[in-house]
Amino acid sequence: MTAFPPAWGYFVLVVTSALLLQAAWTDLREFKIRNELILALAGLFVLYAMLTGHWAQLKWDVAFAALMFVVLLALYNTGWMGGGDVKILAVAFLWTGLSGALPFAILLALFSSAHSLAAKFGWVKSQVTAGGRRRIPFAPSVAAALICTFMLRSLQLDMPSILSMDILKYLRYWRINFD
Repeated sequence: MTAFPPAWGYFVLVVTSALLLQAAWTDLREFKIRNELILALAGLFVLYAMLTGHWAQLKWDVAFAALMFVVLLALYNTGWMGGGDVKILAVAFLWTGLSGALPFAILLALFSSAHSLAAKFGWVKSQVTAGGRRRIPFAPSVAAALICTFMLRSLQLDMPSILSMDILKYLRYWRINFD
């Protein structure tokens, strides 16, 4: 447990969300994510863990983020993603941990698919590489997915039930009876 009221943890989540939005906006305009933003997001995670009493899981969250960083570096090495994408995704996986990785990945797939489709139709800015591949800024999709993951956790929703669309279990979770 922690001696701090839960409002402090929520405050850190709001500040983190604001920084994620700033990273998304910068990536949209410049196709760059500043290292200072990434370091601030990592520092806010440590502060959040301290304020909310999640120290017991910290080593596993860091280990998972490090593993994902290695996987993402391999994707960077093949040219499938940029360095800023690797950085922001590594920090995002630090925040989600192993327990929140599946909902985050599903949300990320949804947001990045919508963003890719919008780029294909010319509704949002994109770049075309020398090889003819289209590049989109990835930070907006990461920010949207991570902020939604924060909201799911803050609402303490039963994520596996929602993801499997087990509506009755979800309603029972909230003690809604139809008898």
